[in-house]
Amino acid sequence: MDLLTLGILFVVIGLLLLIGEVHTPGFFIAVPGTILVVLGIAMIFMGNYLDILTASVLVLVSAVGASAVTLAWYKSMGKTQPPSTTTVDGLVGKTGIVTVRVEPNSIKGKVKIDNDIWSATAEQVIEEGKKVVVVKGEGVHVVVREVK
Repeated sequence: MDLLTLGILFVVIGLLLLIGEVHTPGFFIAVPGTILVVLGIAMIFMGNYLDILTASVLVLVSAVGASAVTLAWYKSMGKTQPPSTTTVDGLVGKTGIVTVRVEPNSIKGKVKIDNDIWSATAEQVIEEGKKVVVVKGEGVHVVVREVK
């Protein structure tokens, strides 16, 4: 097989790997795909003038460049927001609805605040369906009072 045919084969395989990476990000085949494309183009245009040293330098430079670009691409795709965590102290002042009767000295009561259900207690009995406001947080439950 001559260098021109091998160069074309490298370019085709490299492009297929790059297309595969676009369709399945995270497989990390963009780097070998880029190396094959660069080396294939060099084989096509340089032919018999391509020696092992030049080929090695091309592989090294294209590998480093492709790695940097691929990692930057992954980083831009993977921008995440910090996980949202809610603590009972952060609920003070928020309103909710009683879903399970709230009683004094018991955390069997439940209130829905935003989209979360919290165990709750109160100084007085609050029936289901009543609107409440969080007075304070204690451990993993909230203390509520009825909004009149």
